[in-house]
Amino acid sequence: MITQAIRKNSIILTIFAICTAGLLAVTFQGTKERITASERAAAQKALLEVVTKHDNDLLADTKQIPETALAQLGLKEPEVVNIARVDGHIDAVIVPAIAPDGYSGAIRLIVGVDRNMNITGVRVLSHKETPGLGDKVDTKKTNWVHGFNGKSLTNPSVWAVKKDGGEFDQFTGATITPRAVVRQVEKVLQFVDEHKDMLFETQTELTESP
Repeated sequence: MITQAIRKNSIILTIFAICTAGLLAVTFQGTKERITASERAAAQKALLEVVTKHDNDLLADTKQIPETALAQLGLKEPEVVNIARVDGHIDAVIVPAIAPDGYSGAIRLIVGVDRNMNITGVRVLSHKETPGLGDKVDTKKTNWVHGFNGKSLTNPSVWAVKKDGGEFDQFTGATITPRAVVRQVEKVLQFVDEHKDMLFETQTELTESP
């Protein structure tokens, strides 16, 4: 009797565990798909804020960042550059980067650069900066990052906040955060300039020209 009861309970528990696992798997898959869709929409929105001139799928059109350039961009893992095309030709690139030296940690951002080496936009995607101070790099707080629009490696002549002799505003009571972002955006411009033939397919387009 006791043996039969134990066996019966074991079978019931096994069936219950299988059903629960199946339910969790289905729930996880459905949730995963929703999260993926949400992340894709958020990524698309950020890219569109950086470059508006394009007729291709920004998320699908990418180029791998050379492994040798990851450290320059503050990246620890392989990532890609998103490409903005107009009539099939590359008009701009969107480069991911991480400023590792924010006041409260790493600041993740994306920088749009057109084929003339001018910045089309900068957006901070994530940070842990102090509310009311360093968080002013976020467009939800201020328009500070819009000050990068149209800038290039030679404009301004000094890439620094005003406190360090440059022309970018620092925040009242918070210089470390804007200093870190300015420094990393300059490094992105340097990366694009050093790899412009690969990023903009310059050699290929010259070869194909009549």
